[in-house]
Amino acid sequence: MRKPYRYLVSALTLCIAALFGTVVMAGVASAAPVFKAPFPCGQSWTYAHFSGEVRQALDFVRNDGTTNGTPVLASAAGTAHRRSQPSGAGNYIVIDHSDGWQTYYFHLSAYSVADGASVAGGQQIGVTGATGNATGPHIHYEQLLNGTGQPIKINGAALTPYPASYGVRSITSDNGCGGKAFNTWGTDVRVHSGPHLSSSVVTTLAGPTRVIVICQVQGDTVTAEGFTNNWWAKLRDQGGYITNIYIDDPAAHLPGVPDC
Repeated sequence: MRKPYRYLVSALTLCIAALFGTVVMAGVASAAPVFKAPFPCGQSWTYAHFSGEVRQALDFVRNDGTTNGTPVLASAAGTAHRRSQPSGAGNYIVIDHSDGWQTYYFHLSAYSVADGASVAGGQQIGVTGATGNATGPHIHYEQLLNGTGQPIKINGAALTPYPASYGVRSITSDNGCGGKAFNTWGTDVRVHSGPHLSSSVVTTLAGPTRVIVICQVQGDTVTAEGFTNNWWAKLRDQGGYITNIYIDDPAAHLPGVPDC
């Protein structure tokens, strides 16, 4: 006579546990990706939220004044979608991340990825510009959850309260600092402090070496080993630049590496 009672208690216990488990799970908020700054590693940008802006957004410009034409990078991995609103956002990219999270990048002068492309965090998705309703080149940047704007966080740290003008606060990007691995070829390859033959030599690669390329930039045109190229690779571990000629890849402009 006791077995049916025990079965009933066990069944009720399981139902209650399942009910409360469901309630607890429903109350858990979707964890945000760890968003990085939308511009290349090592660059310092100032930001502001202006009084006329009705969206949860920040505008970013470079502290050194060279905003226009700077690569715009994905804050986190996801699926990129091209959009255009000539009267407002101009050319822009929306990236769908996990669990309902999105990031927006407005006023691009050009797109760098195809519509619907899967992108990695730190990958170049566009070029900074002033398309649409913009008074000058900048990155208009947003983070949204299920379509609703959220206070912007970079590397998990909130940028609120937002300053109302540029020059009050700045951040230095660590987006894409991990770089991409390549092999070099050739012997006694000089690593320069800048993308110029006249720049000081910081070290020499005695032979083929595994290197991490953070970004690439146009500099002096170099002719060597039967090749000519004006792109230079910035090496993470050597702390300098080598001509892309000595990167073991057939492309003059290295694939998957952002511009500095």
